[in-house]
Amino acid sequence: MNPFIKNKKQLSIFITAGYPTLESTTSQILELQEKGLDFIEVGIPFSDPMADGPVIQETSSIALSNGMQMDLLFEQLKSIEDQIRIPLVLMGYLNPVLQYGLEKFLGKCQEIQIASVILPDMSLELYNRFYKQSFEQYGIPVSFLITPLSKNERIEEIAEVCENSFVYLVSVTSITGEKNRIDAELINRYAEIKQLCKNTPVMLGFGISNSADVKKAQTHCDGAIIGSAYLKSVKNGEEKQFVEALMEV
Repeated sequence: MNPFIKNKKQLSIFITAGYPTLESTTSQILELQEKGLDFIEVGIPFSDPMADGPVIQETSSIALSNGMQMDLLFEQLKSIEDQIRIPLVLMGYLNPVLQYGLEKFLGKCQEIQIASVILPDMSLELYNRFYKQSFEQYGIPVSFLITPLSKNERIEEIAEVCENSFVYLVSVTSITGEKNRIDAELINRYAEIKQLCKNTPVMLGFGISNSADVKKAQTHCDGAIIGSAYLKSVKNGEEKQFVEALMEV
């Protein structure tokens, strides 16, 4: 059963593991869960996050300086597994996962019941050729990123692969944190993409920063994902007010 299929529009927030402090990951997850988030993306900090803008790059750098690393992240998540009631998604990059050991990584994900994994630099072709068997062996669903410019055939193929998770629709072709204007043409394209994905949920992310953005995203997709804007609020010590404003949508 796909945990990302719900009879309501969804909201997710991206956090960087080990930011702002090494021990803040678990408390953030539990606090966001209590606020009513539908699922949480936990970012695995990496020194070269190519798909991420300056905000997430900065948080990754701080998290690494704090001492965050893969084994510690899994230990932290394991420590709260009995308290988790919503899906957790791990988002990172392929190179650190391969350095850690793919089988070891997937085994840890299975142990703590990670709902999906997003690796932006793992193409569909790489996944199908080299990694699909391992992911399926451990029962870990993947989520792939698409953009409004993605070809229809590819969207359909990705939606099929993501049938037990969701398709991550990048609002426009950009890095995270950039403010994007969702115009009528894009809205029409989102509707087309929703149809192409059939029963696979479509979550809209990148450039979503406030309640108005969330409402618009939820109107045209199954949910909204916020990253950089939340991390900015953490930096400013305003994350509680930020999330409360979002939940009023």
